[in-house]
Amino acid sequence: MASWLIALPAQAERLKELASFAGVRDNQLVGYGLVVGLDGTGDQTMQAPFTGQSLTNMLSQLGVTIPPGTNMQLRNVAAVMITADLPPFSRPGQRLDINVSSIGNARSLRGGTLLMTPLKGADGDTYALAQGNVLVAGASAQAGGSSVQVNQQAGGRISGGALVEREVPLDLGARGGLLELELHDADFGTAQRVVSVINNEFGRPVAAAQNSRVIRLDGPSDPNSRVNFMARIENLNVTPSAAPARVVLNSRTGSVVMNGAVTLSRAAVAHGNLSIVIDTQYQVSQPQAFGEGSTVVVPDSEVAIQQQDAYLRVVEGADLSEVVNALNALGASPQDLMAILEALKAAGSLRAELEII
Repeated sequence: MASWLIALPAQAERLKELASFAGVRDNQLVGYGLVVGLDGTGDQTMQAPFTGQSLTNMLSQLGVTIPPGTNMQLRNVAAVMITADLPPFSRPGQRLDINVSSIGNARSLRGGTLLMTPLKGADGDTYALAQGNVLVAGASAQAGGSSVQVNQQAGGRISGGALVEREVPLDLGARGGLLELELHDADFGTAQRVVSVINNEFGRPVAAAQNSRVIRLDGPSDPNSRVNFMARIENLNVTPSAAPARVVLNSRTGSVVMNGAVTLSRAAVAHGNLSIVIDTQYQVSQPQAFGEGSTVVVPDSEVAIQQQDAYLRVVEGADLSEVVNALNALGASPQDLMAILEALKAAGSLRAELEII
């Protein structure tokens, strides 16, 4: 059954919900490390040789030499990838939450400890160090050839498991106090409204739109005054422009989502379902006693084609409720409804953009 979502009219929102200042963003970090102390649920080093290589390299840095060719059958070590987000203005010494995910064939990371792992940014520099006990939100048990598992066991999280070692350089207002405000959704109407609200708030032209997304601000050069200026802008209320008429189709779930700007001009639609049923039954053909021949299986297939009656039905809608009622009157399945919407768009009756996800 198709699911409908009706968008409410645009209302005034705080500017911090519609835009953000350029440069004030998170940075993604990633690292490769080892989790030790597992209860026999780690990587099988014969099938995941990189785990043994990583352990050998780590031990060599600690002064322990492993003879070449040594086959370490370890089951309490797992190779993992660590991911984290570095918030803006993070300073050395601050803590970050990290996610730990197995990349080998470890069955579970429960009870493991992540060894010190550098976390690097896109530029290859190390910005944080991660270490700590992994928390896995789940459980598993095995006995007598049977097993049961609750939630996923090959990943976990460490709260405050990374320590920031380097900050990302960011100098707001370095160009004489100039700032850039970036809208989350590019729209010329919304950009014009934002500029008007900001200039009316300060009583002078401090904002100017560069395009449908970027708005340039003439802010103070003093850092403290600049922070007050940015906080004042973020709390301004702006009513965004109405979004263009759009229908979003999810081909995997059968969901149909449309906003309030969708209209449907007069059109006639005929809809009918064609179903083909193939029924195969297998029979055994057996020769008579003392007769020459062999027993064979003979398939007996029957093919039936059924088609529902379809009649032309007029559909029309000047507002969203009328569009929904007209489409529901067709009695189509979600997949058929997607095909009908595409046909209405091709015929010029559906006044909206179609987006398939």
